[in-house]
Amino acid sequence: MRFGDGSSIDAHAVILASGVTYRLLDGPGLADLVGRGVYYGSALTEAAACEDQEVYVVGGANSAGQAALYLARLAKQVTLVVRGDELSRSMSAYLVEQVEAHPRVRVLTRTEVVSATGDDHLEHLELRDVDTGAVTCVECGWAFVFIGAAPHTDWLDGLVARDARGYVLAGPDLTQDGAPPTGWTLDRVPYHLETSVPGVFAAGDVRSESAKRVASAVGEGAMAVMLVHRYLEQL
Repeated sequence: MRFGDGSSIDAHAVILASGVTYRLLDGPGLADLVGRGVYYGSALTEAAACEDQEVYVVGGANSAGQAALYLARLAKQVTLVVRGDELSRSMSAYLVEQVEAHPRVRVLTRTEVVSATGDDHLEHLELRDVDTGAVTCVECGWAFVFIGAAPHTDWLDGLVARDARGYVLAGPDLTQDGAPPTGWTLDRVPYHLETSVPGVFAAGDVRSESAKRVASAVGEGAMAVMLVHRYLEQL
């Protein structure tokens, strides 16, 4: 492995656990209020503070729908802000049904967040209608953003197999009809968290189709260590 400063290190095995960076909303005031009313990803430890409050959830995929339903247990109302024209484009059907049926969840499609204001804490959001360009200012003390994430894998380009979004493919996701991936040099198929390069493993959010949760990432890290020991025993 070679580092940015030019130094390098040799290793018999590597665990890739470089994680992801959540995609951020772009607009005045939004960056200044992160952690003070604006939260990215699964920062739902703040849910208790949202009791009887107006809450906005930004995003149209499963993680946003799940967050909206979770927050609606305590919040006065949860507004799901979706840039697309319908939830079914990126959210599972069962979740769409639950979101649309919940009495304290409303959905704003073709809408995007353009700015935020507040002194020590979020107080207002500005929402823009994608079609008309009309901007509406709403009172809001809590905004949870789920607009995807980008894995830290650019440095792996051409080295290990990745999916279309850049996440590292591992284990069963590499095999086709039980056959190992192209270029695989061992007689066995890859272990569960092993990448297209023998001895290189992926754990946590960086892995394709991972659960994107802390508990599962910790579990995968422990499993990867166990698999590394198994791999080293075979050298």
